[in-house]
Amino acid sequence: MPTASMTTIQNITRQLLTVGTVVLASLLSSCNTTKPGSGARYSSTFDPPAHRAHNPSAVSVKISTGAQRLYVMEGQRVLLATPCSVGTAHAPTPAGTHTIGSKEAKRRSHSYGEYPMPYWCEFAPAYGFHWGFLKPYPCTHGCVRLPKNSAAKVYALVSTGTKVHVAASQPEDATIGKTLPVLDDSALPNPPDSYMLTDKVFQDAVYKGNMFVD
Repeated sequence: MPTASMTTIQNITRQLLTVGTVVLASLLSSCNTTKPGSGARYSSTFDPPAHRAHNPSAVSVKISTGAQRLYVMEGQRVLLATPCSVGTAHAPTPAGTHTIGSKEAKRRSHSYGEYPMPYWCEFAPAYGFHWGFLKPYPCTHGCVRLPKNSAAKVYALVSTGTKVHVAASQPEDATIGKTLPVLDDSALPNPPDSYMLTDKVFQDAVYKGNMFVD
């Protein structure tokens, strides 16, 4: 027969799992689409249209740190445009032209407590873009965070060797960049370690549906 202390531990464990489920639902569900009073949307609701590349070797990525926008390009053609979060003034996303050196769909950060970084694409040593919480202002340690659906599609479009150009602004900021919504996950609680340190986070990152519109 379980003791009172064992029963208490079991109850706490069930509560933690419930909290993880609630947080996950708020992050990934499309039910909660707008922050009250702000007009901003949670990044989990954003699913940008993506076009297949006619010539994958011609694909490149542009990142605008000023507008917090990422564009996947094929020449002058925009394949995908998405809001993103970039590094702060004290830990900026490195400017310049880089090359994606590695990709890893199930990456964890060994520098930040095994934090999961699904759809990791490293474009400079220790810098990459990946799925993560977004805020409408620079907030990262230099990496570029993407909405979940955007991260999956960008990962599918780019390859090792794809060029990445990071600058304060990009020409697309004045066109398609202006049509993108404000995404803000700052009101969401951090998911518990009971979820973040398991493979469930990578399972939930898998894109469901048709990835491309053509």
